Amino acid sequence: MLLVICSQAWALGLADLTDKDASGGLKEALVQGASKAVGQLGADGGFMNNPKVKIGLPDSLAPVEGMLRTMGRGKDLDALVANMNKAAEEAVPQAKALLVDAVKKMSVDDAKKILSGGDDSGTQYFKEKTAAQLTESFLPKVRETTGKLALAEQYNKLAGKAGQFGLVKGDDLKIENYVTRKALDGLYLMIAEEERAIRKDPIGAAGSLAKKAFGALGQ
Repeated sequence: MLLVICSQAWALGLADLTDKDASGGLKEALVQGASKAVGQLGADGGFMNNPKVKIGLPDSLAPVEGMLRTMGRGKDLDALVANMNKAAEEAVPQAKALLVDAVKKMSVDDAKKILSGGDDSGTQYFKEKTAAQLTESFLPKVRETTGKLALAEQYNKLAGKAGQFGLVKGDDLKIENYVTRKALDGLYLMIAEEERAIRKDPIGAAGSLAKKAFGALGQ
């Protein structure tokens, strides 16, 4: 019976979807993708153990990092990197409520544009609607976590000196701003991966409306 229902759903083209189906299906899928991404990154080692999102020192500080390691400061630098990733991990769970709220406020037109757009259109919508709020939400938690490590101040000094030569710019001059930006980059990257996976294999979507909406794209 399930196969019959799914086959009927996939037989529909995007133009045949009602506004309710298009909007509801997309919202189901986006909530699923966002929730999964937040859950993965907010777990123990969510950033540190994932090469795709692991936060290292800015590339522009590589020469300084190399010099410090030759001076026997490798353990300190490793502790700093671990601390930055822990800060991102602890901040990310705050994103779920804002992401879900952005989905709830999505218009029918927004939903149809995302459904027929690129494979990360939903993620781009999230960026547009949540990036500023998430930055504001993440900063206090990131600042609290990075502030526990004395070497965090060393990062600010190093970045400040590099900034005098134009090597480090803007928000990256402060560790809490740099980590917050990288945390958001990682979050949107993982949401985009979930979105692409659902578009590629609608049967993996959690809800029937999501299967119906994304399944129609293949027609």
